[in-house]
Amino acid sequence: MHQFTVVPVEEQHPSDYDTLEGVAWVDYRERRHCSQDPNDTVSSDGHGYHKEDSPFLNNTDTSKRNEYYDRNLALFEEELDIRPKVSSLLSRLANYTNITQGAKEHEEAESADISKKKPPKSPSMGTLMGVYLPCLQNIFGVILFLRLTWLVGIAGVLQSFCIVFMCCCCTMLTAISMSAIATNGVVPAGGSYFMISRSLGPEFGGAVGLCFYLGTTFAGAMYILGAIEILLAYIAPKAAIFKPVELHEESTAMLNNMRIYGTVFLIFMCLVVFIGVKYVNKFASLFLACVIISILSIYVGVIKSAVHPPEFKICMLGNRTLSRNLFDVCGKTTVENNTVMTTKLWDMFCTKNLTDSCDEYFVRNNVTEIQGIPGVASGIIKENLWSNYMDKGDVLEKHALHSIAAAGSRKNLPVYVFADITTTFTMLVGIFFPSVTGIMAGSNRSGDLKDAQKSIPVGTIMAIATTSLIYLSSVVLFGACIENVVLRDKYGDAVRKNLVVGTLAWPSPWVIVIGSFFSTCGAGLQSLTGAPRLLQAIAKDNIIPFLRVFGNGKVNGEPTWALLLTAIIAELGILIASLDMVAPILSMFFLMCYLFVNLACAVQTLLRTPNWRPRFKYYHWALSFLGMSMCLALMFISSWYYALVAMVIAGMIYKYIEYQGAEKEWGDGIRGLSLSAARYALLRLEEGPPHTKNWRPQLLVMLKLDEDLHVKHPRLLTFASQLKAGKGLTIVGTIIQGNFLENYGEAQAAEQTIKNMMAIEKVKGFCQIVVSSKVRDGIAHLIQSCGLGGMKHNTVVMGWPYGWRQSEDPRAWKTFIDTVRVTTAGHLALLVPKNVSFYPSNHERFTEGNIDVWWIVHDGGMLMLLPFLLRQHKVWKKCKMRIFTVAQMDDNSIQMKKDLATFLYHLRIEAEVEVVEMHGSDISAYTYERTLMMEQRSQMLRQMRLSKTEREREAQLIKDRNSLIHPVNVYVDEEEELHIYPEKIQMTWTKEKCESERSRSGANTPNSFRELISIKPDQSNVRRMHTAVKLNEVIVNRSHDSRLVLLNMPGPPKNQDGDENYMEFLEVLTEGLERVLLVRGGGSEVITIYS
Repeated sequence: MHQFTVVPVEEQHPSDYDTLEGVAWVDYRERRHCSQDPNDTVSSDGHGYHKEDSPFLNNTDTSKRNEYYDRNLALFEEELDIRPKVSSLLSRLANYTNITQGAKEHEEAESADISKKKPPKSPSMGTLMGVYLPCLQNIFGVILFLRLTWLVGIAGVLQSFCIVFMCCCCTMLTAISMSAIATNGVVPAGGSYFMISRSLGPEFGGAVGLCFYLGTTFAGAMYILGAIEILLAYIAPKAAIFKPVELHEESTAMLNNMRIYGTVFLIFMCLVVFIGVKYVNKFASLFLACVIISILSIYVGVIKSAVHPPEFKICMLGNRTLSRNLFDVCGKTTVENNTVMTTKLWDMFCTKNLTDSCDEYFVRNNVTEIQGIPGVASGIIKENLWSNYMDKGDVLEKHALHSIAAAGSRKNLPVYVFADITTTFTMLVGIFFPSVTGIMAGSNRSGDLKDAQKSIPVGTIMAIATTSLIYLSSVVLFGACIENVVLRDKYGDAVRKNLVVGTLAWPSPWVIVIGSFFSTCGAGLQSLTGAPRLLQAIAKDNIIPFLRVFGNGKVNGEPTWALLLTAIIAELGILIASLDMVAPILSMFFLMCYLFVNLACAVQTLLRTPNWRPRFKYYHWALSFLGMSMCLALMFISSWYYALVAMVIAGMIYKYIEYQGAEKEWGDGIRGLSLSAARYALLRLEEGPPHTKNWRPQLLVMLKLDEDLHVKHPRLLTFASQLKAGKGLTIVGTIIQGNFLENYGEAQAAEQTIKNMMAIEKVKGFCQIVVSSKVRDGIAHLIQSCGLGGMKHNTVVMGWPYGWRQSEDPRAWKTFIDTVRVTTAGHLALLVPKNVSFYPSNHERFTEGNIDVWWIVHDGGMLMLLPFLLRQHKVWKKCKMRIFTVAQMDDNSIQMKKDLATFLYHLRIEAEVEVVEMHGSDISAYTYERTLMMEQRSQMLRQMRLSKTEREREAQLIKDRNSLIHPVNVYVDEEEELHIYPEKIQMTWTKEKCESERSRSGANTPNSFRELISIKPDQSNVRRMHTAVKLNEVIVNRSHDSRLVLLNMPGPPKNQDGDENYMEFLEVLTEGLERVLLVRGGGSEVITIYS
């Protein structure tokens, strides 16, 4: 037996896979093998044998390639520079990290010097700190403390509960859709903008991204206005710059004060954000603690009110509520030193001490005091169940109290507590909705999460459930504890200018006042921090040219120009100066954003794109459509004119990004519209190749017809229908040998036959027939020219050439190998189902079993994607997926298995993982003998073909003595014939020519059977046979009972003399397997971990 010496190959330059997205290089090899010399590319194993450090082969040196050390992968060695070993790919995933906020989009390739950078810190935040608490902080806000009690008083407990429940359901449905999108890969910073733009395209993404940006900016303005309201109304009323001269001028003075202080606060907060975001993040926990303490104090106060209600007396004149901060004694007169004295309240209603100069209503009604906080056990909830909508200027009245109707003077109106705005159900919806926004906080932090695909859904949904429970319980508890006129008192005038919700808190109203002030300041800072980064992300995408300048910033990436624009827009909100007017504006923008999140989830679910594989399973397109409908309904319920303005803004941005749409081409009604839409879509597809996420196999199925024009292998169509499931493009093609002018009718009949078979197998697609004088040329033309514009195939499905061993005709397997070469040259994927007659029909159902993937080399991820697509079909749905990969001697198989499992987790593919160790072994006698038999058989067939050719050639030449017609060769194509016999066209045989032909024939073939036996096998063929035998042994051992085995298909040899041996290698590789799918990638990535 021959002995082989294995030597290392030289290190090759990094391949295209070195720039794989989001991964960094790590070597699996055991540390004990590492060379001491850092510049040495060849290391020793301690036994005097060297091994290569690069997994790629130098293709420029044939002799070194033949001596490649790895006998177990010799079949794949010619393409290892473009299709690396799996261990090489997985090693890059070990230091995977998410893209940080402000970084370039992950689709861009990493720079060449990435290895010189410091390794990034691995994400470590869990569900609680990374998602749940940030969402709580963003959801709880100013509305809870300043407006929820007022909303309960105006709308009543029942309608308030309905408003809160509707808004919470809307955000919960949106969170379910968002969880599906966020767990469909890695979501870099950008949150909803990133998710929508990558799901629905740049037009929708840009339009909704800007709407979300405007909403976040106006939210910052709303939080600042809330903080100023708390400051001037409850903390430091004397700090007001503008003071009312008359009582009725109080609201105007308050608005001007809020504009001045709001502008000052905005400038200060922008400076804080400009100086450093780290300070904002450091204080985030403090602000959150303020919110939690404030809410807890409310619940403690509710419990305490059942036993000992707080003392807050309300002064009533008849059934009208009086503003208690304007006087001290609630009564018309008081007794001092046994003398009846008039009170300050009397002086406000009367000009003199005489009764006849007093306000008539004041004279005819008594002044009484009632308990402002009766407590949870008082039964006050019965009065608070129903709504009390009011017009602007209406006095707050308690209908249960007795009152004598009388005309009062309008100049005394400021003494009463009155409504400052007209209220309706729809307006209250718009005011409350901002208090349930903020659900995107978790998805925006995905880069900091240890396990984003688990943390985002759990944390976000739990945060919404928590806040919804608190909001709903607060509605009921406020209605059960607080007097109705106090609830309707927006600014707490009836309770001595105390914050209404603070009157219920324990131990003091100041807990709520201070806590709500800091929480609103913190929320404002968070909005002013997030909005500029969102604008910067949109600007860096370069989809809106006039925003390009806002993509620039400081050296550290801080968005300076975006912060300036954000401050200007927020100032517009502050100049409005009314919390109740700003809230509906940002409600519109947030609702539009949530609407498109739901739309993105619904569309992707219904289209069932191959990349749509969310780890979050509890979603459904119907829920997404319900959420989308609720968002649209809430937009028009809260403010129809604001809704129209927001939609017009979004539409204008959409059209601007799109820049030009489809031209009108009506034709004959609906068909003309369809043609116009199809043309527009094809032109859009032509703009560039599809992104990896949108890649799906667009099939060209190569069928073979028999002499009666019947399909030889209809199960190829069955397999195609199961793989496609009615989605995407399928073209079924075949070649008819002959002349188009003569065979047109035959081509038409063949097309009809194929269409009938496609209908039977439920294949939705197109049929293409090519008539060609040579089958191989016809196949090449079909592969090159099929499709239209962007609707072209990217995958070829072709049958296996059965019986090639038994046939003396080499054209069958030569055509097969040429097709493999054509698909490789065209950068197309290739699928070859072997034993296709054993494949299941569409009526069969596998109730159990495995689909086994044998991932030997990485060629774009086709092997991962195909089982996922097959399992969408009912035939394969119950099958489980197993992935096997091969570890060589110098690979760390334990680490490989761990990293492969991590890789599949990021791909959202559920599969059992196993790493098979193939230790180096000597080439067996069986392998050597099988190689020898293969080469002897090839030589014998070559000799037989040559002998037969010579006989036929001589007969043909004699027959056509007087003509110059090319002889017809049954087995060899014309170009081969001319290549082998350049002098074959002769009019007559001469003695000299006969002798020369005999001598040439004798020189090219063995003279005897003994010479045939003495052939020694080529060492390269022995190594390739060794690979085929070893791999087949391992695959059969593990996957003999699998429903389907998917396997990397080695490429054909670059030297065409070894084509027949290549077929033998493929036969050996797949021996003993019932159903095999040989797969070759098209040279591009077809699966990604990103969303």
